Amino acid sequence: MNDDTIGLSRRKMLVGLGAVGVASAGAGLGTTAYFNDTESFENNTLTAGELDLFVHVDYSEDQGSYAQYSTPDGTYIDGNVVGGGDGDPLSIQVSDLKPGDSGEGNFCFSIVDNPAYMWMCGELTANDENGQNEPEAAVDDTVGEGMGELADAMEVTVSYCTEDNGELVVGEEIVSGSLADVMLALRAGVPLYGDGMPNAPIANRTPFQGVDSPFVTDDGNEVPNIAEQCVCFEWEVPVEVGNEIQTDSVAFDFEFYAEQARHNDGTTNPCVDEEYAADYVNPDGIDQPIPDGVARVGVSYGDDDVVYAVTFDEPAGSQYSLADPSFASTNFSLPFDADNDGTYDFQVAWNAQGNDEFLYSGVETGPNWEKDTSTGWSALPAGITAVKSGSQALISVPRSTLEANDDNYVFGFNAGAGGEQPSVSVPTGGPYSPVNNFTSSQNGQSTTLQ
Repeated sequence: MNDDTIGLSRRKMLVGLGAVGVASAGAGLGTTAYFNDTESFENNTLTAGELDLFVHVDYSEDQGSYAQYSTPDGTYIDGNVVGGGDGDPLSIQVSDLKPGDSGEGNFCFSIVDNPAYMWMCGELTANDENGQNEPEAAVDDTVGEGMGELADAMEVTVSYCTEDNGELVVGEEIVSGSLADVMLALRAGVPLYGDGMPNAPIANRTPFQGVDSPFVTDDGNEVPNIAEQCVCFEWEVPVEVGNEIQTDSVAFDFEFYAEQARHNDGTTNPCVDEEYAADYVNPDGIDQPIPDGVARVGVSYGDDDVVYAVTFDEPAGSQYSLADPSFASTNFSLPFDADNDGTYDFQVAWNAQGNDEFLYSGVETGPNWEKDTSTGWSALPAGITAVKSGSQALISVPRSTLEANDDNYVFGFNAGAGGEQPSVSVPTGGPYSPVNNFTSSQNGQSTTLQ
């Protein structure tokens, strides 16, 4: 045994191990109590984004040897139009036309810098005779302001379009018909789709993508920095139109609205004054999957009339359609209690007799809105107009018809596909009870003319 060897008895070894354990514990307590560290994040800022809508315009018209016109290169409108706010409207006035004249234009969009849902709105602001010369008077006995024929004679098509190597490629149609019909549709608002595919539901449709700036430099030239989809429109006065349009003139406005896509679903229509919506429902007692679909009724108040825009927002390939006359007994009706006395006075209905047309009827005495059996269905009276295109219908009623009781009246809406098929009624809230079918004007929507 080496004299330098440290001798440990079992007792000493245990005491030594215990001392080590205590030291370790003491070191642990010291770390918890005294070691610390701090990291700082200073000068933080939160900066709001922006949404600024630029509309780039390229328009031209061809009036033969009389005139050729096109907008200067680089024409654009910066209206700061956000969600229906005030902006600079783009107005186009067309006058002194002849049969065979035509024009075309396109609107492309720079949305700085948030993706946005867009709507296209419009209004026919004038359709005047401007007096009559002898040839016109021989074929046209209507005279006065707003009595022109040009708005009905002009044919207009509004479509999606895209740029391809400087050329515009026309895509899906948005709306078409006479200028009067197209402006009626735009007055009630048309939702625009960022992918140019309008058959998808309105809610959460594809928005228009935002850009960093409205212009970019390309080969030393400043060019628009636009979203993929543009809106193109074409108009013409057919050569078949005769002397009834001589001296007539029209004026109309197009307006575009953008609303940020974030935290919105794109269903709010900025073009109308009021809007009501309701989901499709099954008839009472029918146990089947609830059909997808929403009916929307927008109301737009004009100086001379009130326009009702009915939109059946159905997914593509939907099992049920309340807008297709070939599906079961699909039809819909807007009844009106013009004097707000608790009973409907008349109704405007579509496909009531399975003929894909709008008809008119009085309403039987009492609260029900069944047609007046003594007179039955008839053609729409003068002053009421109605058109239907696809899943949208537009009904225009003169203000004078609805002003019988201090500007207060009640209207209702109901659509159904017959039998055990789904139906929809709006509104479903407010002071009136939700119902599957209106049974009296008190289930309608009380409205004050604006």
